[in-house]
Amino acid sequence: MTTNRFQSLNAYVHDIQQQIGATAAAVYVIQNDAVVNEWYSGRHDAAEASRAVDAFTRFNVGSARKTYLALAISLLMEQGHITGMDDEIARYLAEYKEMARGVTLRHLLTHTHGLTSKLGKLESEFAAGEDWAYRNTGIALLFELVQRQTGYSLSEWMRRQVFEPYDLNETGWEIANHEHLIYNYYGRADNWVGPNDSGAGDQSNLFVSARDFAKWGYIHLRQGSTCGEQHVPQAVFARVSRCATPSSVPADRPRNGFIWWLQHDTPLNHLGERLPQDSYMILGITGCACLVLPSYDAVGVRMYNQLSPSEGYDYMSDIRTFGNMANDLLSDNVKV
Repeated sequence: MTTNRFQSLNAYVHDIQQQIGATAAAVYVIQNDAVVNEWYSGRHDAAEASRAVDAFTRFNVGSARKTYLALAISLLMEQGHITGMDDEIARYLAEYKEMARGVTLRHLLTHTHGLTSKLGKLESEFAAGEDWAYRNTGIALLFELVQRQTGYSLSEWMRRQVFEPYDLNETGWEIANHEHLIYNYYGRADNWVGPNDSGAGDQSNLFVSARDFAKWGYIHLRQGSTCGEQHVPQAVFARVSRCATPSSVPADRPRNGFIWWLQHDTPLNHLGERLPQDSYMILGITGCACLVLPSYDAVGVRMYNQLSPSEGYDYMSDIRTFGNMANDLLSDNVKV
């Protein structure tokens, strides 16, 4: 479904697709409980015989996978497996008592932990809660926490607790090619998305269709209530989209919920400046983005299979422009 209303947004995404050399792209927008824009472009890879992108195509969403981990953490809090976000990680992973002293779940979820990993050993760049730095070290600790507290891998826990109840049937960590997967990353000698030999949820091999990615945002927008059913408590979703960044972090650094980027006036902000204050977003290195806009009762998704950066491409400007364009188009159709 594509309406004239969203032609400019689709055209912009197509222009960026050409600029960054992505063979595949998609845009999917939900507003007021209806799909108002669904657009697909290109093929799964550069070969002419490659499969055309369509509603069944599943993209590697890169770091957007971390919000699935974040929801698992929030659910464990709701179920009492975790006492609170200000618990030190060593309370649950005792082997990190010395290496991660003072580091709480709040720090890990907001990239304010200051930890790095060198030769398999944790080191501290800065005191927890005093600055912000995007590192995967904290994500690895949270993954271990889910396994330890549930007895399941992240992928299995999410399948049981979230994916199946919400019919997210085109979402999952995959270790083998399939016709619906954009899988060309793994055939490259300079594969930068990392290994994909684990289905546990600890690698960057989460594949999601555009419509399931939009549904992921929509479930958050509705705080877990869809089709008249509340499969996961509302508080689980409300928690992940509230600001969790410690107040001690300098004001010019980003603000995060549980991993999600929040609207915040800072040079490092990824959300367009015209977006409402309650907006939040998640991004992936492949170019995928899911934008949740409660003020407009809307979710906007764009998908790419970007394989490498292009000369002259300004990612920050691009993602802000996408958000600002979505803002302008969606703000005109707000129910009063």
